[in-house]
Amino acid sequence: MTEVRTDLLVDGYEVVIGIEIHCQLNTNSKIFSSAPTEFGAEANTQANIVDLGLPGVLPVVNEGVVERALKFGLGVNAELGLYNAFDRKNYFYPDLPKGYQITQMPHPIVGKGYIDIVVNEGENNEYPKRIGITRGHLEEDAGKSVHDAVDGMTGIDLNRAGTPLIEIVSEPDMRSTAEAVAYIKSIHQLVTWLGISDAIMAEGSFRADCNVSVRKPGEALGTRCELKNLNSFRFIERAINREIERQIDLIEDGGQVIQATRLYDPDKDETRSMRTKEEANDYRYFPDPDLLPIRIEQETVDEIRAQMPELPTQRRTRFEDELALSEYDARILTASRELADYYEEVVGKIGTNHAKLAANWVMGDLLGALNKDDKTIDDSPISTELLAGLLTRINDNTISGKIAKKVFTAMYEGEGTADEIIETKGLKQETDTGAIKAMVEEVLANNQTMVDEYKGGKQKAFNGLVGQVMKASRGKANPQQVNQILKELLD
Repeated sequence: MTEVRTDLLVDGYEVVIGIEIHCQLNTNSKIFSSAPTEFGAEANTQANIVDLGLPGVLPVVNEGVVERALKFGLGVNAELGLYNAFDRKNYFYPDLPKGYQITQMPHPIVGKGYIDIVVNEGENNEYPKRIGITRGHLEEDAGKSVHDAVDGMTGIDLNRAGTPLIEIVSEPDMRSTAEAVAYIKSIHQLVTWLGISDAIMAEGSFRADCNVSVRKPGEALGTRCELKNLNSFRFIERAINREIERQIDLIEDGGQVIQATRLYDPDKDETRSMRTKEEANDYRYFPDPDLLPIRIEQETVDEIRAQMPELPTQRRTRFEDELALSEYDARILTASRELADYYEEVVGKIGTNHAKLAANWVMGDLLGALNKDDKTIDDSPISTELLAGLLTRINDNTISGKIAKKVFTAMYEGEGTADEIIETKGLKQETDTGAIKAMVEEVLANNQTMVDEYKGGKQKAFNGLVGQVMKASRGKANPQQVNQILKELLD
């Protein structure tokens, strides 16, 4: 039995969380039909006779769906189901025309695997953890009930019916809300990094069901409740916290937790029961007679493995080893594949010996500006070539770090290259020793009080004199030279 971390207990209870993630795969057509999968089309314009489940139609497996599932399996170090098969999961729901969902039960395409995550508990308290993955199986998405299109009525939009999903089921290895959120974010990062899903949570292409239970340390697993269809990291965190609180309060008051599916109401910040939880036998699974089992040759797996990009953890390790970045910097810069590519292109243009400088500017000024404008690195108005040009001018002392920030702002606003902005605005750094010495001498002559304070042992007075020189030079004097000349003249 795994040792209980007492620092993660909530009011003396151990929290146990397992996650089921429904991730839409980004094929152009659906899993069993040729209907398109584009989001946002007019209702019921992207569902054909296969998606509608009309009599006599036959599903055909989309090869691209299988390839994407295999990529995911390789990405989580999983056993691959080289023999996998589809089953029918029988239940009635208005947006499920066939009365069953085609999924995989005993023979999934992805078997046991794992993913390594980094958990941030706040207050600089971070720790790594390995989360087991039970399985990943392919299935078709259902349609969607629309409650606000017609007054007083519920409509059905079947555009989503048949969209390919991989359902990723974790082991119940998470022991806190922070671990659950870190795991979901890691899976989200992986599927977008691999290019198998856009995983846009607001569009429903990446949704999480969270199974939550509590128990006293050392006791058997408690009764779990499933929080259904959570589609934002903030709501996931709030929903799990409220459910933990609800279950503990219920037990402490002498009640019992009833296994059920629950919904989270963000307006009331509470979970409420949706239905009692079904078991597998309630769905009457049986092999789909219209779909033959899939046999995958090892040669196919090898081809897909050869096409796989360097994974986030591998790239993070390489950034640490080859570019001497800290673990924190490497993790931030590999938050997305696009960001990692951008950073590495900048380093390629200015040299690996300036990797830390590039990291500081990408993580600080660039990401700060993009976040403020709600943009991603793909939307950056500063190309890798432009940023490399700016960093080159810092390295060759054409401009100081302070002036560089002015150049960056102008460059972000589209005013040209670093060289053009430096020339147009007259921002070139003053490095002539004689000119700087003359400015320093003038400042010393005009600030005798600060000179006396420095000689009396007040270090702050020295910083004040530096500031006066920089002001006199309008920020153009080389700070290192200013410091050196000041010390020589004062000491």
